[in-house]
Amino acid sequence: MPATLSAAFRCFAGCPGAWPTTRALYTCPTCGGLLAVVHDEDALRTRTAGEWKALLQARRSGSGVWTWREWVLPEITDEDIVSTGEGRTPLVEAARLGREWGMRLWVKQCGTSHTGSFKDLGMTVLVSAVRRGIRAGDLDVRAIGCASTGDTSAALAAYGALAEIPVCVLLPKGRVSTAQLVQPLAHGARVIVLDTDFDGCMRIMRELARRGLLYLANSMNPLRIEGQKTVAFEIAEAMGWDVPEWVVLPSGNLGNSAALHAGFSLLLGLGLTQRMPRLCVAQAERANPMYRAWQSGARTVAPVAPGHTLASAIQIGAPVSAPRALRALAEMNGVVEQATEEELADACALADRAGLYTCPQTGVALACARKLRARGVIAGSHRVVVVATAHGLKFTEQKLGYHQGTLELGGTPALHRNVPVELPADVERVADVVLAPSRELTR
Repeated sequence: MPATLSAAFRCFAGCPGAWPTTRALYTCPTCGGLLAVVHDEDALRTRTAGEWKALLQARRSGSGVWTWREWVLPEITDEDIVSTGEGRTPLVEAARLGREWGMRLWVKQCGTSHTGSFKDLGMTVLVSAVRRGIRAGDLDVRAIGCASTGDTSAALAAYGALAEIPVCVLLPKGRVSTAQLVQPLAHGARVIVLDTDFDGCMRIMRELARRGLLYLANSMNPLRIEGQKTVAFEIAEAMGWDVPEWVVLPSGNLGNSAALHAGFSLLLGLGLTQRMPRLCVAQAERANPMYRAWQSGARTVAPVAPGHTLASAIQIGAPVSAPRALRALAEMNGVVEQATEEELADACALADRAGLYTCPQTGVALACARKLRARGVIAGSHRVVVVATAHGLKFTEQKLGYHQGTLELGGTPALHRNVPVELPADVERVADVVLAPSRELTR
């Protein structure tokens, strides 16, 4: 019979002590640093890799995150779970785009989840843990809160509404798309727009949490990472319990880097895979604290003042999860790359022309993968998975601006615009245009 499984909060830096995952605890009580959810891996290894595969194969309905319950939060019961059927997002081979760029390319479409981003994966875990804590009498929660560049607030508002727990979100003024703003409003969250950037919102949110006014739902809370690490599980399972040579990840607050590292590490430790993929942390040039640190060889990530970037969801200058991401890079033989506004916009346009519909953050990752391939860091034989973090429909105004030529790209014209052809209602004139040579996917 398998051993009893458990998980607890522990200090990421190694301070002694363990705390229940149902506590409102966001930093180590000893050093003030980040926390991690640590599993009893010896207990997990009482099942063989083959037994785990058989167990997981039998679970083919409901939430993709809770398919992996024992690897996420084993204490969560069916009554605790708050789910929208998140996860199980497709791994799509982008053969046409990969052929043009000289690589074997797949895109993990996390934006097809309920609220349109990968944030659902972490939020189902966090809100389920809060519900369990409330039910057990361990938590007295007035509301759950987050600072957000858009997607986190959408996910928290949806899951809070499902759980009937009040939600309050802080958004930076003028830096969230219309579609992203509508989501928390529609779900009934208290939306507070501040005249600052994400980092300013985050400072205020942390103080509100310190005062006990809100339960903190940002990714410094390691419960989020437990849900987001299931992306690694899904990639490996889709590839026949193998892993690609590369995973390229758009990165802002850097929690997702830590999540993928945690997921691939666990698979390797349980014997379900035989190695780790290499990691590329992809940042926008105008919000690139990790890139700067990596280029200089620094062991810490210094905050920067982020500039305006089309990749607004990763427009973060003081990433909370930087220490976690540094460890992920070290253990996954990773690299950090950046993309300009022109590069990310053109990458989105080419990906869309190839049948994808990408958000600007995914455009950053695609542009960085293309640059690494051009330099020979990524080989033509390598399998590359780009994680698409949100749905392109959240950024419709941006896509229209690109094709209409009104998008600000630093003075560089959009290279791959596609504009409507306006004609009179004359069949011969229309036929001439219909038979004109089509535009090909260009390099």
